[in-house]
Order: sequence, then structure tokens, then C-alpha cells
Amino acid sequence: MNILILGDVVGVPGRKAIELNLNHIIKNEQIDFTIINGENSADDGKGITEEIANFFFSNKVDVITSGNHIWDKHETTNFINKENRLLRPANLAEGSPGNGYGIYLSKGNNLRVAVINLMGNVFMRKTEDVFQAATNIQKKIKLKDNVDFIVVDFHGEITSEKMAMGHFFDGKATSVVGTHTHVPTADTRILNKGTAYQTDIGMCGDYNSVIGMNKENSIKKFLKDKKATNHFPATGEATISGIIVKADNKTGLATNIKRVINGGVLIN
Repeated sequence: MNILILGDVVGVPGRKAIELNLNHIIKNEQIDFTIINGENSADDGKGITEEIANFFFSNKVDVITSGNHIWDKHETTNFINKENRLLRPANLAEGSPGNGYGIYLSKGNNLRVAVINLMGNVFMRKTEDVFQAATNIQKKIKLKDNVDFIVVDFHGEITSEKMAMGHFFDGKATSVVGTHTHVPTADTRILNKGTAYQTDIGMCGDYNSVIGMNKENSIKKFLKDKKATNHFPATGEATISGIIVKADNKTGLATNIKRVINGGVLIN
């Protein structure tokens, strides 16, 4: 089982990179299941629309995860209830629209893949306790019991919280990846009990930027320049950034993990 997980898609450049390259990656790497984080994929880099979600699905994305920008487009609250392939963080306030996790069938072999979307508590917008939410989900979804594979997208700001969650799921999930900070970390590995892990898998966006946003305007904002405007995405060639996890069909655990760095200014 080959699972492709891509980091936050940022604006038009990120979507263009997906359109131009994703099918090629899926074919060449024999990908069975594809997950992307789409919370920054709108034109202004904030939120996601129904049209964009459908664009991803038409490009062979199986599940879209999100994070703190999930409600930045008002329409999302209307269509997320009818689209179970778009997830919001599971530890948002009780009664929030949509779902924080789901179980899906992989391409071709119809294996059951659970995708869990969580958001950190530290330096993020207020949410329910993420470790308590993870504990509750672990009781409902068990590897090789009611699902064949489990992938966790932990959308968070600080490395220690992400690492702790990785170890918390070690041996209980196929993979735990961090998103949100838009910069890929160099700790790609398989944890002791068989869970593939990376603290942050980066973004699918223009890296000649400040985390995907126009660098000149971002510098102006840090300088408190009155000419600065609201953040907007950089418009250069995007890099696709993420990981591919090869998992054992019998155990559901990872046997290999490798980075995907494609296009743009990053060096693979």
C-alpha cells in the first residue's frame, strides 16, 4: 500500500502544481491513496471553496484535510456536511459542521483507510484538548480491527506537540504527519513501533516567499510599514512537498517513508 500525503496547498501556484504534477506522481510511484491539506488553497491563501475541493478530487485526491483556516470561506460551513472527503480538525468545538475523521476505500484494492485531522492547542486558535480528542478517536478506530491503515494530519505550530502526538500514535497508526508551518523538516523516519513520521511535511506553494506569502509585503508587515497590505500568496512556481509511505497490508504499519520534493526552488 502506497500512501501519498502532501502539505498545505497555497493559492493558485499550489493548485497549478497539483494540476500539472499530481497525476504523474501517482502513476510513477504507484500511489493507492492520496491526501492533501487544502486549508490555504483559495486564491488569497485562506480557506477552501467547494469549487476548489472538487478540483482536487478531479485530480485524484482522495481526502482533503485542513486546519485553522477551514472556516475562512463562509461557504465551507454549508458544503462540508455533504462532502465527507473534506475534513476539519476533530477537536474543534462540539457541534462544528463536518467531520474530523473518516474511513475511505483505497483505489483498486478497496482497503480501508482512516484519515484523522487534529489541530494543536499551543499558539493556535482555541480548540478542545487535542490529546483527549486523540484518545477518544483511538477508542473508536483501531488499526487492523475496523480499518487497514490510519493516517493522522496534525495541524500545529510547535514541534514538541507534534512529536508527542507522533509517539502517542506510534504502533497505532500508519503515519502521523505535521502540517501548518509550511517548511519541511529533516526528521523523516519510522518510529520505534512502526509509525511513519515527519514533524512538518511542508507546503505545495512558492518557496520564494515567506511561508507561501509575498515576501516583500511580509517584510513590510514585520517592519510595521503602513504600506503593507493583508498577506497574499507569492505567485512563482510552486514546489510540491510531502511524503510517500509504503505500508504493510497485514500490519497496517509503515515499511518505508520518503520525501516528495517536486519543482520550484527547493532541492530534493
